[in-house]
Amino acid sequence: MSESLFLGIDGGGTKCRARLRDANGTLRGEGAGGPSNIRLDPDLVWHSILTACREALGKAGLGEADLNRTHVGMGAAGAGQTSAVERLLSRPLPFASFVIDTDAHTAWLGAFGGGDGAILIVGTGSCGYGVVGGKRHYVGGWGYEISDEGSGAAIGREALRRTVWAYDGRIPTTPLTQTLLAKFGNDPELLIDWVGKARPSDYARYAPTVLDHAKRRDPLGVALITDAATGLAQIATRLLDLGAPTLCLFGGLAEPLRPWLPPPLQQAIVQPTADALDGAILLAQANVAEA
Repeated sequence: MSESLFLGIDGGGTKCRARLRDANGTLRGEGAGGPSNIRLDPDLVWHSILTACREALGKAGLGEADLNRTHVGMGAAGAGQTSAVERLLSRPLPFASFVIDTDAHTAWLGAFGGGDGAILIVGTGSCGYGVVGGKRHYVGGWGYEISDEGSGAAIGREALRRTVWAYDGRIPTTPLTQTLLAKFGNDPELLIDWVGKARPSDYARYAPTVLDHAKRRDPLGVALITDAATGLAQIATRLLDLGAPTLCLFGGLAEPLRPWLPPPLQQAIVQPTADALDGAILLAQANVAEA
């Protein structure tokens, strides 16, 4: 029972996923937790991480004592912010080893196994990342407040903003604005109260509603999703211009938004070799090999 275990974590703004493999690469278990963008409350993030890890261990018939032989690699939203990483790592860790990088890096590792290529993550947030000739390139991913174009948080935020515009009479009311305002009792004051407490993942919950209305040709829904696709296309095009030969898509909104991307860009999209969780496991294994 002293054999090393390797656990990969994919930490996003809405949820945290974990995958456990043994030293032979055999899948032992998977688990899930809550929001884990490390720019958020570190106590909340740490709870999400441990919840996902414990569930993965439990699926393998293992327990808390096995954490100390588990080598962990984590790809996390927000890990590009040095202060956020330092804050997360300032607490005692129960693992044999723990290494963290951005969720973009682990997604790229899984997709290309260390070779040249680019990835576009489209979930609660968005980020473009590519490696060409060993050089890393980040495009976007600076947080939904000023960046993360085409993300669920950005789509939800813009939809609610335009819902207020429609309430004011600045733009026409559509079925989408009626649906969104109804979620707040048709009272914009309740919406503003909600905004004061909302996290990116809260905004992102409205992206599926916008997509659904866009498919029904709701004018506002179409405009919002078209704008989202344009923002994503700008990120992806920049990565290809930097020399990435192909592009992989990741994230819960990647496939729903893919049909809205321009055809020339779609021709560059390929299927990843593996996913971000296995990329995080590769990160953990490389960390052990370097130790």
